[in-house]
Amino acid sequence: MGFIIFIIIPLLAILAIILIRNSIVRHYNATVRAWSDVASYERQKIKILDGLQPLVEQYSSFEKGTLEKVTELRQNIMNLNLQDADIAQLQRVENLNRELMRSLNVVIENYPELKANEIYLKIMHEIEEQNENVGAAISIYNRNVELFNNQIQIFPHNIINNMLLQKKVVRPFRDQAVSQNFDYRPNF
Repeated sequence: MGFIIFIIIPLLAILAIILIRNSIVRHYNATVRAWSDVASYERQKIKILDGLQPLVEQYSSFEKGTLEKVTELRQNIMNLNLQDADIAQLQRVENLNRELMRSLNVVIENYPELKANEIYLKIMHEIEEQNENVGAAISIYNRNVELFNNQIQIFPHNIINNMLLQKKVVRPFRDQAVSQNFDYRPNF
């Protein structure tokens, strides 16, 4: 009987270590996939921006700033790193996107005939839809970051992580510009 206990306890410990390690890896991979989804939705905007660019050129020959913003946003989306979650880079892309949308609204106000242009309206709708997709993907990414960070920080997972994987805490996406406009600040 003592021999069986002597064999079963180490086997259970090894099994627990394997399960915990696999759980950490699974959550890490889900976080990486979620980041790839964010980058993928951002890159979908490129297709839309490619259609918007000639239209903006047509209507805003002297609205050079709008065209430059379209080009800059497109380039920044192309530069998003799919392998590494660069939150600062994503924040830059989102800020550029906000600036572009403000510029496009100014273009619409200055060129009322754009409101009747079906192509322009369709592209604006698609950009808005892509923005919603990016927002949803960021929410999913942040949730996966939370789950992964919990996995590597709670006991005994933290011990297994430190011994076997040495994964580091992942930073969630936070939009600093938006959060500065909130009156409420949590105390953590």
